[in-house]
Amino acid sequence: MTVKVAVVVGNPKPQSRTLKVATTLVDRLLEPGSFDLTVIDLVDHQAEIFAWPSDELARLNTLVAESDLVVFASPTYKATFTGLLKSFLDRYPANGLRGVVAIPVLTGADQTHSMGPTYTFAPLLAELGAVVPGRGFYFVSSQMDRLDELVETAAEEYRSNLARIAALATAATRKEEVAR
Repeated sequence: MTVKVAVVVGNPKPQSRTLKVATTLVDRLLEPGSFDLTVIDLVDHQAEIFAWPSDELARLNTLVAESDLVVFASPTYKATFTGLLKSFLDRYPANGLRGVVAIPVLTGADQTHSMGPTYTFAPLLAELGAVVPGRGFYFVSSQMDRLDELVETAAEEYRSNLARIAALATAATRKEEVAR
């Protein structure tokens, strides 16, 4: 089975370091060849982000909602994520991301806002129905020279959490089958 993965980046700079962090996380988290990756750099769609309706943004919202895993990434702005990313997420109805595994990622200049992905970003994703498999990931932009090492540490934690969720899902599925 091929896993559908999306990376959604809300950095107002195209091809940003935030995008690099998010795609590296996917590459470190999943086995090569086991997933199809779609990258959505929202800066490429900023002209339509407030257009209602927008066929292009509706297509992107559907693609994300139908993904198995989505990494949502943003630089830290005012202690949280960018308006560009928030505007994209505002297009979803309640439970619009139900069942999607979502990892919130924020980048920042220093550790000041390191709780941001967990404290401000993960609750929004959960409110939209996404499953957040652990703490959000915060990456200090000045550590790009350690990108692989730091992302691998985060990926190990997510893999461990996902394995435990998978084991629980297997047990829950067995109980459901026995009840039939």
